[in-house]
Amino acid sequence: MNFESLIRGLRTELDNGGLRGSFLVRDLHSGHELGIDPDVQYPIASLIKIPLAAATLERVRRGELDGSTEVEVQPGRITTPGPTGLSRFHHPARVALDDLLYLSTSISDGAAADALFDLTPPEEVTRLLGQWELHGITARHRMRDLTATPAERLDPTEVSLAHSLAITAGTTGNGHPLSQLDVTRANTGSARALVDLLQALWTPSGIPRSIGTRIRELMSNNLLRQRLAPDFVSDASTWASKTGTLLNLRHEIGVVEHADGRAFGIAALTESHVAAANQPEADALMAWVARTLRDQLRRG
Repeated sequence: MNFESLIRGLRTELDNGGLRGSFLVRDLHSGHELGIDPDVQYPIASLIKIPLAAATLERVRRGELDGSTEVEVQPGRITTPGPTGLSRFHHPARVALDDLLYLSTSISDGAAADALFDLTPPEEVTRLLGQWELHGITARHRMRDLTATPAERLDPTEVSLAHSLAITAGTTGNGHPLSQLDVTRANTGSARALVDLLQALWTPSGIPRSIGTRIRELMSNNLLRQRLAPDFVSDASTWASKTGTLLNLRHEIGVVEHADGRAFGIAALTESHVAAANQPEADALMAWVARTLRDQLRRG
């Protein structure tokens, strides 16, 4: 099967499954890659926590922050399904900065991430990415802004209405009345920019080695493994990743490392056209498309 036929077939499968997606798979050593619309910008939801972790660790490395400093975190008091960790606490907690990194990155705790954003604001995260020659990812807001969507204001039995609004209200230029889904106002990135970030964390780059080592550890401890992980974890491979979910958006980025020494950076950014919160079939389809691209690249 040639590349054009493969991509046409994958697009058809995504469409039949109610998804539109942007994918990129790259061999981190050779640089060879395969993708589907890898330069399309998406709101990236919790994927921004990887650049946030890198920026925080850089400030610790410079001595501007101390990883052992305890930070008082206000409770999120969130009761809707999804958020984890401190976001669901009912009382304030004191947590060391280094442990906030674990909570934010490995279990995707939004309250922990916002405590880190209070120390290193979104614009500083974007500036540091540029300093490392990483472009195409923009941090604009804190994670608490993601909890102000119609899904949080409606009764759980009406969640499909929030998803219908997310699906139908967008513009042809990727604008949206919901700021969290508008690429000019949200935290945004493309599959290519996110794989560039993964490559910088896994191979020699402008990001200091110690930062890459720590983030690889945090991503390898990711507790949310329902999306791409089932198709990439085996006794002969490891999978380190970060997910991002917001209304009809389902994303994951990660690196699969094989026992033969090969490593592939993967970004899967998707939006569903099905007005439902729980879509395990969409997660499985995302994983199948990503693995198909990886398999083709590995053979090639």
